[in-house]
Amino acid sequence: MPIISLPQEFNQDDLYVDLRPILGRALYLKCEGFNFAGSVKLKAANEMVTAAERSGVLRPGSVLVESSSGNLGVALSIIAAGKGYGFRCVTDSRCNLATRLLMEALGAEVVVITEPDPEHGYLGARLNHVRDLCASDKRFVWLNQYTNQNAWKAHHRTTGPAIARQFPDLDVLFVGAGTTGTLMGCARYFKDNHPSVRIVAIDPVGSVSFGTPAARRMLPGLGMNVRPPLLDEDYVDEVVHVAEADAIRTCHLLARRGFLFGGSTGTVVSGAASWLARNDARDLTAVAISPDLGERYLDTIYQSNWVRDLYGDDVLGADPLSTDARAA
Repeated sequence: MPIISLPQEFNQDDLYVDLRPILGRALYLKCEGFNFAGSVKLKAANEMVTAAERSGVLRPGSVLVESSSGNLGVALSIIAAGKGYGFRCVTDSRCNLATRLLMEALGAEVVVITEPDPEHGYLGARLNHVRDLCASDKRFVWLNQYTNQNAWKAHHRTTGPAIARQFPDLDVLFVGAGTTGTLMGCARYFKDNHPSVRIVAIDPVGSVSFGTPAARRMLPGLGMNVRPPLLDEDYVDEVVHVAEADAIRTCHLLARRGFLFGGSTGTVVSGAASWLARNDARDLTAVAISPDLGERYLDTIYQSNWVRDLYGDDVLGADPLSTDARAA
């Protein structure tokens, strides 16, 4: 029976969903949303905060500040509340309302950027605001999830080994690419310890992380408007790009079977299903990482009018595993 005194001390690390009955092909989904932050970002947040405390950068009276599209902001809100730090999250208008309200309920101050940077979009504008805050007051401590090596080290230490323990014969691992902390931590772990495992990164269409053109992206979480500083493509075997409409279709497919996941999970599962369909995967052991759950997306991904207004009338009626959907 786990007994904890701080919310970050608990994480369910051994829960997998067998998606074969839903997808028609073998894929085990590692669920990272069952902690008090509701996402995989709790691991990186805890590792970064602990390292900052250890180095003396973060001390009593400090105010954490971070740019986040949502999940890391919630994780830092929880940790800051438990440890007695202030926290200011700089996000943008794509952040779900439920996520903003959750951070505020935990005592965080949320700054919503409404005007994108002309060159680097909303992310660039968020980072400019964070830099201005840090220059204005020495109490602000920016952990900088985009460059902080502890973000990937958290997954090298925990997530990668946890998957290897459960699946010693793993053939392929699918990981979503955002700031790439989860991706690089897992990829480095398997390349160091189980080099035969194929690492497939899942990136949204419109993200520039792997050199593809920028385009409109409305789902927070995965994808970047600039190349992620943590990314080392030498550790990635293949990249699959997923259109947001296909991610939403996949979220609804999973929900119709009782599994309410977030947009990042829909993207990863859609990309993994597409890769498995194109490859001879009958004898492969495949795992995908689910970063988040779906409750925070009830007014977006799971709201029919929002989906139709942005993606058209046919999105919710199409089979996400059809040939047309996979080719989108």
